[in-house]
Parts: sequence; structure tokens; C-alpha cells
Amino acid sequence: MNETGYRVQNPATGEVVERFETLTDEALEAVLEAAARAQRSWAETPIEDRAALVRRVAALFEERKEELAAIIGEEMGKRVTEGREEAEFSSEIFGYYADNGPSFAADQPVETASGTAVIERRPVGMVLGIMPWNFPYYQVARFAAPNLVLGNGIVLKHAEICPRSALAIAQIMADAGLPEGVYSTIFASHQQVSEIIADRRIAGVSLTGSERAGAQVAAQAGAALKKAVLELGGSDPYVVLDADDVAAAAELAWGTRMYNTGQACNSNKRLIVMDDIYDEFVEALVGQAQAMRPGQWSDEDAQVYQPLSSRAAAVRLREQLERIEAAGGTVRTGGELAAGDGAYVSPAVVTDIPVGSEVYYEELFGPVAAVFRVSSDEEALGLANDTQYGLGGTVFSADEERARRVASRLAVGMANVNTPAGEGAELPFGGVKNSGYGRELGPVGMDEFVNKRLFYVEG
Repeated sequence: MNETGYRVQNPATGEVVERFETLTDEALEAVLEAAARAQRSWAETPIEDRAALVRRVAALFEERKEELAAIIGEEMGKRVTEGREEAEFSSEIFGYYADNGPSFAADQPVETASGTAVIERRPVGMVLGIMPWNFPYYQVARFAAPNLVLGNGIVLKHAEICPRSALAIAQIMADAGLPEGVYSTIFASHQQVSEIIADRRIAGVSLTGSERAGAQVAAQAGAALKKAVLELGGSDPYVVLDADDVAAAAELAWGTRMYNTGQACNSNKRLIVMDDIYDEFVEALVGQAQAMRPGQWSDEDAQVYQPLSSRAAAVRLREQLERIEAAGGTVRTGGELAAGDGAYVSPAVVTDIPVGSEVYYEELFGPVAAVFRVSSDEEALGLANDTQYGLGGTVFSADEERARRVASRLAVGMANVNTPAGEGAELPFGGVKNSGYGRELGPVGMDEFVNKRLFYVEG
């Protein structure tokens, strides 16, 4: 089943529950013109007043977290507990920028031989956000929160399978008291998105999505001389140098990999394990996988796995597993595609993928743990960096200094020691190489779509 257009489509069954019309060109023009007027007024609003409204947005995400979790559960299959956590984290992000944004945007004095000089952080105008389906609230929050506090306007194009969550966010913005047009949700076609990027009223574009989509948006933004922020794919290494409790280490790795049914850009897609614990580690992973059973988004049991976002995604993942086997890899367990139109793939453990094969360099976006055996820290590091991606990576060891030495040489945007990932509104997120460029979250998240204007007075 190959459905297109803005729709709510139950990933467990493939049934299309509701459809939404794509904007006409005339309606889109009206949205952009109203947004441009609203942004100019918003930019003149004192930053403390903007922050107060964004603080209200944070409160509404917290208040509505159960409703929000149900929406994305129905849209893309996210487990209710994870949907609730996502709404809570989104609330934290909006609150973080409401509390800290005014100080992040404060004038920065510059020493000069004569006169006075400051670097001002001024809004640039309207910014287009192109958001993915895997974290429908969090991805929007980390893009929208700093820009709204700074004084930019937001035009938000969400994934085609997330129309209800897109509308729920827009309703929160309206209920928080943001002036009409400051945050605009559009159900736009791909052609319209290209035209929006080129539109003189748009100052920049932020995309979270695939490597292919990022290349297309970067090219369009470059042609229009617009700034772009890109958060793209990943094949993050998860290096286990040693473990006092191998079963516990495998359980943590498995739980990390299965979060959001394995559909996270910075998930631990390659488990790199030292040979003296490798066999026990893989055996523990296989046991974890075999204990899982399919269920619905409303199931809170961590032993239940949910469908992927769509049947097409499930079919792609199954085809990748078949190519892994054809290349000489081994599917130890799982990886079966359910019959019918649902998007279930049973959680899988894969070993022996030949390094250098075509499929080795592909991102596995789903419930698949790929494990690699190494015999030294140098071998682990070489394998970890043998990828076109560079989003995140982590190194585990009982010897923290050993883990630090290896992690410090990871070619990634986010290096972690003895934790699957550093997470918090205050911690920057972003990658290098084909994982994109630019940063979101933390103090630097407010430094992307900004006019760092010099203001100099002779005297």
C-alpha cells in the first residue's frame, strides 16, 4: 500500500483514518503574506514579552501531554509512554528558551580602540521548518522555541503522516497567545516547499530528515542564498570496551536501540563490542529480542514492540536485512515482516555484516541491532569512524579514562562516555559529515538564524 498526501494512517493496519487537503497556491500566498506582517510586529515586541508567551507554550505541552501522546500513537505508532515523555521534553525545551533566551540574545560588547561596539543578536525574519514524523513534537520544539524567543517567525511544514500533531502544536501556540501568523502550519506539496525556500520573505530553512532530503533542501537553499540547518541520518557507534555485568550492558544497549522502535537518527545503530565479552553480549541481545511481542501504541509494557511508521518503511527494512544476508551477514533472530498491510517487523539481532559492503554503510531505521566484534581500542575506533555519518557516538568502559580517550577521537557531533546519549534542553544536538550541519538546543541553538549585527558608535 503506497499512500501519499496528508493523512492519518494507522501503521498497525495500514488503514487511512483521515485525509487533509494540501494548500492551494492562493491560500499559501495568503499565509506567507500574513506571516511576514506578523513577524515584523513580533520582532518589535520586547524579548521578555516573547519569552513569557513561549513559557505558556511550555506549560500547555505539559498540561496536554496525554492528549498529545495519543495523537502521535495513532499517527505513527509511538508507544504511549514514549509519547508522553516526548511531550514533557518538548515542554522542557520551550521552558528552557523562555528562561534563558533573553540572556542568550543579550548584546555582546566588543573591545575597540575608539568608540563603543556591541554585537547584537537580532531576528532575521521568517524561517521555514521541515519536520519529520519520528518525533513529531520534540523536533518542532527544538527548532521553534529559540527562534520564537529571538523574534523570528515560524512557517512549519510537518511530515505528511503527522497532520493531527501539527495542528495540535498550532493550537497550543494560539492558546498560549502568540499573535496570529507568528507560527503558521502549512500542508504544502513538495513543489510548494521548493517555492517557499526561494521566496524572498523566507530567511532560512531548517530540515530534519533523510540524507537525500537534506541534499535537496541544501541545494535549493544555496541557490536562493538562504541559510540552512540540517539534521540528517546517522549510524551511531555504541562501543562497549568492557563490562562487569555483560547481561546488564546488553540490556541497556537493547533498550536504547528499541526506543521509538529503532526510529531515531541518533540511535545506537552499530554495537561495537570487545571480543572477550562479544559472544555473551550477543546471546543476551538475542534473548532480549526473542522476549518481545507485537502490540499497539497504547501498550505500556516495554516487552511489546510497536509497528514502524508505515508499511513502506517496514518493507524497506526487510529488504535491507535480505541484502545483509546476501552480503554474508547473519540474522541471528527476528527481522520478519508481518503479513497484511501493517508495519510490523520483529526485532532483530544481526552480526557479521561485512565491513565495506554496500549495506554496511546504510542506515538501519528500525528495530535491528547490528553487532560487530573487535579486539582492540584502535580497531573499535577505526570501525566507529568508518561511516559517512557523524551524528553521535558513545563509549562504555569501567575505566572512565580509557573510555574518554576513545570517545575523544570519535568523528561525531556528539560524543558520550558511559551513557547512551547526553540528553537535555541545555545540551546541543547536531552532527558532522553526511549527518548535516548546524546545531539545535543549548545556548548555540539560538545562534543559527540570527543577525549578529555590529552596532558601532564613534566617539
